[in-house]
Amino acid sequence: MPAWTQTVRFRLAATYSLVLFTLAALVMVAVYLVVSQSVDAAPLNPVTVQKVKEVDGALVLRAGEQFQAADLASVQQAVNFQTLQVLRAASAVVLGGLLVASFGVGWWLAGRVLRPIQQVTATAREIGATDLSRRIALTGPRDELRDLADTVDDMLARLDRAFAAQRQMIDDASHELRNPLAIIQINLDAVLSRDDVDAAERRRASAVTGRAAQRMGSLIEDLLAAARRAAPAFTDTDVDLTDVAVEAADGHALLAGSDGKRLVRDLESGLDVIGDPESLRRAVDNLLSNAVRVSPSGGEVAIATGRRGGWAWLAIRDHGPGIAPEHQERVFDRFWRGADGGREGGRDRGTGLGLAIVRQVAESHGGTVALHSVPGAGATFVLWLPLRSSGPREPRPPDVNPLREPARSP
Repeated sequence: MPAWTQTVRFRLAATYSLVLFTLAALVMVAVYLVVSQSVDAAPLNPVTVQKVKEVDGALVLRAGEQFQAADLASVQQAVNFQTLQVLRAASAVVLGGLLVASFGVGWWLAGRVLRPIQQVTATAREIGATDLSRRIALTGPRDELRDLADTVDDMLARLDRAFAAQRQMIDDASHELRNPLAIIQINLDAVLSRDDVDAAERRRASAVTGRAAQRMGSLIEDLLAAARRAAPAFTDTDVDLTDVAVEAADGHALLAGSDGKRLVRDLESGLDVIGDPESLRRAVDNLLSNAVRVSPSGGEVAIATGRRGGWAWLAIRDHGPGIAPEHQERVFDRFWRGADGGREGGRDRGTGLGLAIVRQVAESHGGTVALHSVPGAGATFVLWLPLRSSGPREPRPPDVNPLREPARSP
């Protein structure tokens, strides 16, 4: 069959034509039945009449002279019968013409109705995987086709943002990996290409190379953590947020103590949430490692948990330099490490992915992460997650800092 008969336009036109033809045929059949039942119709059945003449007072048949005759009722029946025959023939002709005309009208109407879909198809064909800036921008009434085009435009916008974020992340990751690779290459070349390198220089080159490799490893772990949470085959389980906090605090207690810092806890039990234990531990580890890193020697790092308004919260407070108000929105961006080039108080902030992963984990669990900070007075990061219990819950996490008061030591 021709390709045009496989189109939606052909099916719509054929359907419209058949429906209209069926309705018209039913109307004409009904009219014919009503007319045929209301009139007395029959074929004409004439009789032969022989002409006569009067001869000597007697009637004599005229030879060869005769004619057909019928009474008035028979003539009326014959006229009605002929009228019904004409009606049948005219109805057949009209129905045939109606079938052709209705298909033509249906073809034209289907073309007008499907024109926006043709515009959507043409625009989609022109959009490539590397250029998602095109939009359909369909005009006209706010009907189903307009909603379809707007939905496709919204999908293209989301895909454009996703691809742009992916390209930006790849560029940033490449830039972050380029520096430690260059450091490793330079030190290896400097040590291996010279014969007069002493043991001290070799140890120094080994230490520099080790730090660069460790930085690359941390970056790769952060990238894997970000990719793992976005995996489609991800499954969640019941998690006690307090257990996650305890594990993170135990893991950083020795590190904080070795730097002369004090880690205090104020943990509430029974904070059950639904999520991935590994990603939640990663998020809390990132927050706690940042707090230990930026807190001065002799300072205090507090970790606390609790509940409020149907939400579970985990807060970590440090006594570092704090974050300026103009930078508080950007601290959760990938690879953003501050206006000082990524160093606070002489300490390296890390890969620049830690807080971005925290926000990703919080949002993927249906929660948020909030920052409360005053420059020079430290910062408090609060992870809000919906409690597993089916009790009443506020639609959004409370916009408060639950660690305004000092945390209690266990």
